[in-house]
Amino acid sequence: MQDTPKRQLTLFDSTCLIVGIIIGAGIYEVAPMVAAGTSNWWGFMLIWVAGGLLSLCGALGYAELGSAYPREGGDYVYLNRAYGPWAGFLFGWIQLVVVRPGDIVGMAFIFATYAKELYDPFSGWMVPYHLLPLEVYRQADVAVSQLMYAALAVIVLTAIHVIGVREGKWTQNVLTTVKAIGLLMIVAVAFFAPADRGTGTGTVNALPMSLALILVMFTFGGWNEMAYVAAEVKDSRRNIVRALVLGTSAVTVLYLLVNGAFLYALGYEGVANSSAVATDTVSTLFPKVGAGLIAGLVCISALGATNGLIFTGARISYALGADHRPFRLLGRWNTGTGTPVLALITQAIVALVLIVVLGSFVNAILYTAAVVYSFYLATSLAVIVLRWKEPDVERPYRVSGFPVTTLIFSAVCGYLIYRAIIYKPQVAAAGWIILLVGLPIYWLSSRAGRAVPETPEKPSDQDR
Repeated sequence: MQDTPKRQLTLFDSTCLIVGIIIGAGIYEVAPMVAAGTSNWWGFMLIWVAGGLLSLCGALGYAELGSAYPREGGDYVYLNRAYGPWAGFLFGWIQLVVVRPGDIVGMAFIFATYAKELYDPFSGWMVPYHLLPLEVYRQADVAVSQLMYAALAVIVLTAIHVIGVREGKWTQNVLTTVKAIGLLMIVAVAFFAPADRGTGTGTVNALPMSLALILVMFTFGGWNEMAYVAAEVKDSRRNIVRALVLGTSAVTVLYLLVNGAFLYALGYEGVANSSAVATDTVSTLFPKVGAGLIAGLVCISALGATNGLIFTGARISYALGADHRPFRLLGRWNTGTGTPVLALITQAIVALVLIVVLGSFVNAILYTAAVVYSFYLATSLAVIVLRWKEPDVERPYRVSGFPVTTLIFSAVCGYLIYRAIIYKPQVAAAGWIILLVGLPIYWLSSRAGRAVPETPEKPSDQDR
């Protein structure tokens, strides 16, 4: 039975969603590389502060858009109104076939990598990816257990969301709470490290500062996810802003605490030269069980991010289906579960195909990187465009520091797009080709007629 979204997400649910998606496993993977991109401990900490502030600049823009247009779909809605239905459609299309399933697969592969270290039921069994002829697939063979764990994570978490929105949000709340406690435990362990803790030996293999900033911004990625579930947030006119600011700020504080703990336990050189910085930190106090504890924590962190991406991603596909007849099956909301069931199932199927085709975390990230910041840039500039285009729309929140904060974040997006193209031009071209395939599909969709007329949405009494 079809229905529309109900407002069931509290401020705590919304904040947990943001924190849970942002804090995936990136903090454990990129800290040493970020340290290598700076010259000293204070530069290392400063770049994490910069990443938090830049992310907050972007979050403020989404806060204005989300409170002014509290509908499911996030960027899809804002791009529709700012540039026309074609822009919103291309965003929904690329999210459906490239970005969202690729993000889900990337986090699922991180979970699978560490889950395999805890228990490998198919030890030694490999999938021969090196036999595939295409350049993108020329990589090491992949363990069967890794593919199995990644697929299992997608299937189980999708099933939870299909069962109901309450089950999905409580799963997110539990995973986010556990991972936050785990991060704080790493901080506590570091400050109990023995007095002769290691400071690292040898020189640091320096990386470009630009690469360090890209890695930091990747680790902060996910703060915009709140916009995709705006129609399910209670008192959305206030709580969307609160959740975005609270979530981004909480993650920044946690990242500073954790990276400070790494520095305290290992020293700057120790962090920069570490291949497993969290494991090395915990092992200073628990040498025998440190690796297992960190593997378990990373599994929980990755599952939390995967769960949040599944939750919000299906809402984008739902918005696409609600407006465009070729995808109308995705635009059905199930009143019994309170979720877009068909959108969730479709998203899972695409993700499972990508798990088999891509075979690794790196390929999953490269599959999405080319177009992600292009849409970040377009949405950020939509704040300016919509103030000019729809000045009469009530905006319960207006961007603090406008237009400086908006322009700063837009400039950062432009820089990251440039660096992504320079780094992997072939992969960037592939992303844009898939994006452009959406244009004839949009043309056919327009000829078929829109499923729902595009009219401004007035806030309900529940939002006032």
